[in-house]
Amino acid sequence: MSKNRLIYLPLGGAGEIGMNAYVYGWGKPGEERLILVDLGVTFPDMDTTPGVNLIMPDISFLKENIDRLEAIFITHAHEDHVGAVGRLWPELKVPVYARAFTGHLAQLKLEDAGQDPSNVEIVGAWPEKVEAGPFKVAFLPISHSIPESAGLVIDSPGGRIVHTGDFKLDPAPGVGEPWDEALWREATGGRVRALVCDSTNVFSPHPGRSEAGLKSEIEALVTKAPHMVVATTFASNVARVKTLAEAGQAAGRSVCLLGRAMRRMIEAAVKTGIVESFPATVTPEDARDIPRESLMLIVTGSQGERRAASAQLARGKYLGLEMAEGDTFLFSSKTIPGNERSVGRILNAFSEMGVDVVAEDDRYHVSGHANRPDLEKMHAVVDPEFVIPMHGEHRHLREHAKLAQANGRQSLVVVNGALADLTGPVPHVVEHVEADRVYLDGDILIGALDGIVRDRIRLALNGHVIVNVILEGDEPLGDPWVEIVGLPETGKSRASLIDVLEEDLGQFLMRAKGKTLRDDDALEGELVKIAKKTALDEIGRKPEVTVVMSRLEP
Repeated sequence: MSKNRLIYLPLGGAGEIGMNAYVYGWGKPGEERLILVDLGVTFPDMDTTPGVNLIMPDISFLKENIDRLEAIFITHAHEDHVGAVGRLWPELKVPVYARAFTGHLAQLKLEDAGQDPSNVEIVGAWPEKVEAGPFKVAFLPISHSIPESAGLVIDSPGGRIVHTGDFKLDPAPGVGEPWDEALWREATGGRVRALVCDSTNVFSPHPGRSEAGLKSEIEALVTKAPHMVVATTFASNVARVKTLAEAGQAAGRSVCLLGRAMRRMIEAAVKTGIVESFPATVTPEDARDIPRESLMLIVTGSQGERRAASAQLARGKYLGLEMAEGDTFLFSSKTIPGNERSVGRILNAFSEMGVDVVAEDDRYHVSGHANRPDLEKMHAVVDPEFVIPMHGEHRHLREHAKLAQANGRQSLVVVNGALADLTGPVPHVVEHVEADRVYLDGDILIGALDGIVRDRIRLALNGHVIVNVILEGDEPLGDPWVEIVGLPETGKSRASLIDVLEEDLGQFLMRAKGKTLRDDDALEGELVKIAKKTALDEIGRKPEVTVVMSRLEP
């Protein structure tokens, strides 16, 4: 009989930054009892996923083995770790465990999706433990760019795993718990089988900076600004939002929060006791009547999100407020790779308005992730048998593995869909499972391989021709008529593209044999071929073609 094994299987977050979902299991091969750590989203872009609302991990493996899944544990409340809970929990229906702040937001996710929020259970920090099948799991406080982040100490009969979650080693994060090395040494003491560790900033060579170091610089900037100040940051970075609000207050400005996500985060932080006091704020309606030099707005949209407050201000007014020449706009954030173009559009729009923009300036932002020396520190504190890099693109994972190996520790790069056996003296990948993506498209979940988004991209790239034909038996009734979408109205012949298409299609119908005219598939194929060839000759493009065929009873 096969021996029990301890497995690790990322379904998202390993080979990318975002969409985190990590499975751990213990038991006989194919019969392991499972837990899931995090269930997050990533965000679409117009180039590869036009029209998609959110991207989530494919949890087919878990659905196929649902009788083996014990629980879900959420390390912190960033969207890439908790954002898919509301949509995907109904397919899993197991208890969700989180600390108070994270749990409050996870409960809201379930509520928004029409689910019972009591399925999220609030648990305390270390040394409290949750039993889930063969696992005992404890939440170990760690500093990050959102309150109440936690690593997980996962004990199993196959050994102890320490899953860091996202972290930084910040002794003064402003909001949330500071890095407590003594606590981590105590909680992870003894034989740690594997450290599964954040890799985001492995290429940053200097030790990470503290959130506390930003306060004086931000206050100086807000105080010196001659007119209205607007600042944006990640809505979830409660400490930064509080620092910005306190800077506005210290400068004698009224502070207004713009953006539902930001207000929701601050409300959650106050409700769960994470923030005891937050500077008084004014409503957008009241802000309109306050002199510009006495006003500070803190807004959503640090990554150029089209519907967020920053982008709307860049396009004109938002809730009756607008930017003007001489105002100051501060990006207290770092642009995530892939968002450069959308952020750049906002920067240029503000520049054209005469707004002074401050962006990508380290005086006003620090990362929430551990830099290379901090990763080495974490390795030393936990002292695992081996290091498994996670939360990063492939180049981050590979570099993190090299870092661990350079310091004499075994390491293995495990990407999404790779199932690793952590039981023996050397970790190794033993099989692969399906680990694609699921799209939230409007209100419907669709598979990345379903072809819907692929067809949408083809329509966007090629345009669309609709050919309408009416037949009676094997005789066309009248001429075909054509509609075009997303194509030039005239081509090389300087005639109407529609007229040229209708002429060529009509000529074909006049010549077509009865056998072709009676066969719907053959007729459609010929009409598509002719429409594509005519369009290619006229405009140099092969559009998508839809044939609408109507047959009258003879």
